[in-house]
Amino acid sequence: MLLSLPYAHNGELRFVDAVFTATSAVCVTGLIVKDTPVDFTSFGHVIILTLIQIGGLGYMTAVTFLAVMRNKKIGHRDRLILQESLNHPGVDGLVRFLKIVFSTILVIEFIGMVILTLRFWVDMPLDRAAWFGMFHAISAFNNAGFSLFSDNLMRYRGDTVINLTIPFLIILGGLGYLVLLELYHYHRGRVLRLSTHTKIVLIMSTVLIVLGMALLLSMEWNNPKSFGAMSLYDKILAAWFASVNYRTAGFNTIDLSTLSDSNLFFATFFMMTGGSPGGTAGGIKTTAVALALIGVWYTLRGSTNVHIFRRSLSPFQINKAYAFIFIASIYVVVSTILLSEVERLPFLRILFETTSAFGTVGVSTGDGGVLSYSALFSDWGKINIMILMLMGRVGVFAFTIVLVGKAAESRIKYAEGKVVI
Repeated sequence: MLLSLPYAHNGELRFVDAVFTATSAVCVTGLIVKDTPVDFTSFGHVIILTLIQIGGLGYMTAVTFLAVMRNKKIGHRDRLILQESLNHPGVDGLVRFLKIVFSTILVIEFIGMVILTLRFWVDMPLDRAAWFGMFHAISAFNNAGFSLFSDNLMRYRGDTVINLTIPFLIILGGLGYLVLLELYHYHRGRVLRLSTHTKIVLIMSTVLIVLGMALLLSMEWNNPKSFGAMSLYDKILAAWFASVNYRTAGFNTIDLSTLSDSNLFFATFFMMTGGSPGGTAGGIKTTAVALALIGVWYTLRGSTNVHIFRRSLSPFQINKAYAFIFIASIYVVVSTILLSEVERLPFLRILFETTSAFGTVGVSTGDGGVLSYSALFSDWGKINIMILMLMGRVGVFAFTIVLVGKAAESRIKYAEGKVVI
């Protein structure tokens, strides 16, 4: 509604496009059907940035923090919901943890803003550079991918400062607050051993970034439309930037429509994975994919004693990871098939867009101009993408439980049935 106000946008803005933009911002996705710097005013940009910050924090986190600032008492029920939202191990010390999270966010975003402001100051006046620095720092840390440049960050493809600052902000936001604070305490000597969760998150994040870079460089090295004409340094920077953004954010320094079909297909796996729990990223999450892979490995070896880093893993956790991947795949595949039948557009491009929406990633092959591929969709198609973005941000299980309800606990235990696989 705020984006629909006359002084929030330039020219005509259909209500469905306003809702799409608001959804993309609050789900920290970055898919756009209107050109952000051109079609919205400064007031509109402030609304979008506010939605990005709230969406990155999570609704319960933001509301609870406001209540804490007003010295209001937080009830047990709200603490339980907040615990689930932040992926905190318990309700004890939750308010203190929340304050530390906010302080951490402000420090990281401020450092990012200063670095980006100094870089943008080379190209524009200081006041404008400061605004651009703040907008892109918040957008990057919250894994949103919204930019105040019509070509996103393509003009900075070979710029070292931009290509290091933006990805590191994205990575820090995608790791999760619990991991960031644990790493800080470990560095200060307050924690003697990193948790299994933190180790899995760090290893999976590193492997996925390196693997994404390797695939991009190997498949696009001689492609004249994408990497072919670049220097060696620019190729590495572009591959690094794209690999980081594949899983969590929608910034881009290259035209993704120029990538080969095989690269676009492999990118969907990275986007489905997304970031890590308790952070600003969406998707299935790195931990779920890691648990599923570990479970598959031990199943193939015929062992039921699943463990890693000298710690056992619960069979329920493994099964939950399988369920995450299975349910998420169904949502994306069904949405892709429906959209391809209704919109009559190339299947692979639609698969890329739906996966990007579900993973709240925001990268897109584009509409041939500066907008996302979703701009070519009908109103029904845009609504479908909006649902996928909400689903990816809320979480697969939470969204599915709302639809089907939670199973009632049963005291009856049946005899085990044998099934041949």
